[in-house]
Amino acid sequence: MIKLPKDFADLEALAGKWARGTEHERNEIRWTASVQDFAEFYEQVLPKLDSILGELAKHALDEMDGQTENLFNLATAFAEAAPHHELYDGSPVVPHSFSARRFVPGHGDLASSEVHLR
Repeated sequence: MIKLPKDFADLEALAGKWARGTEHERNEIRWTASVQDFAEFYEQVLPKLDSILGELAKHALDEMDGQTENLFNLATAFAEAAPHHELYDGSPVVPHSFSARRFVPGHGDLASSEVHLR
């Protein structure tokens, strides 16, 4: 189980699915998510987003403990998944676009917290 800071323990089930450390891992989750998956993720995280970002603002990227890094990964996944709920009717595919699988980020296997430090 992925653990989060205590104020966000109610999001741990979602973190278990969505909070992955690399862009490649998060892409795989997002590309296979259902309309219901996107809706549930969005509806549970959005009301806590200000608190999540406030907590993350207290920590330097290179000094986060494991639970805080998991929260960072959850916030990153939310930023990447939210457009699918807000704009694409819960579709994992971006309409009128090339396949997302064609886009291969060079940093996709690095931990997202490491990428932002470069």
